[in-house]
Amino acid sequence: MFITRKFALPLSIAAGTYACVIRPHLLHWGATDQEVRGPFPGADLIPGGSRSATMAVTLDAPPDRVWPWLVQMGADRAGWYSWDHLDNWGHPSDTRIHPEWQAITVGDSLSAMPDGSLGWEVAALEPEHFLGLRMSVDLRGRPFDPNGTRPRYYTDSLWAFLLEEQPGNQTRLVVSGYWTFQPCWLQPIMSVLFLDLQHWIMQTRQFANLKRRIERTAPVTMIPTPFAEPAAASAGMP
Repeated sequence: MFITRKFALPLSIAAGTYACVIRPHLLHWGATDQEVRGPFPGADLIPGGSRSATMAVTLDAPPDRVWPWLVQMGADRAGWYSWDHLDNWGHPSDTRIHPEWQAITVGDSLSAMPDGSLGWEVAALEPEHFLGLRMSVDLRGRPFDPNGTRPRYYTDSLWAFLLEEQPGNQTRLVVSGYWTFQPCWLQPIMSVLFLDLQHWIMQTRQFANLKRRIERTAPVTMIPTPFAEPAAASAGMP
């Protein structure tokens, strides 16, 4: 009983500090108030979803130099530019642009597993402006069709990249999205205990690696590739 009382106050202070000070900072890493509170495309893609963390970085390159790095992501392609031992099965993410991986369309899958059994579906696409990746899986990790009958317990999320051109040939890269989870009572617990910190660790690493690659790479001439025109409308963009 004495030990419990001895540690109760420090633990309460630590939990309160994390919840009120540290966690909000992690969730909004690098983002402005407008980027956090303003509208973000893709809400209509995840019915009933809540807004995810919003993080941002300024890249010293225009959107047409940032975009090729994003569309070639995937475990069987250029990787994810984050902690490769955690999300790319130990394979190093690529350090150059691959023209053969630039042609993506809505409905394509960017693999999250080496065997392609799980991946992020391209749910929204506006070249050089918006890329929305969706993953819908049950709690056993099995993909399901979000347009069909949903399993009893599942997670359905959108991981999205918004590119805004800035003065001086710079790009503001804002990453956010939407998430719904069943059972719904477990969603905030999963967020606070596991996912928020995990997402911050992976996303900030991706920002750093993208910034390093993009700003050190000279502009390249890309062969024009086809994109699905309806994608922008599906993402709820003007």
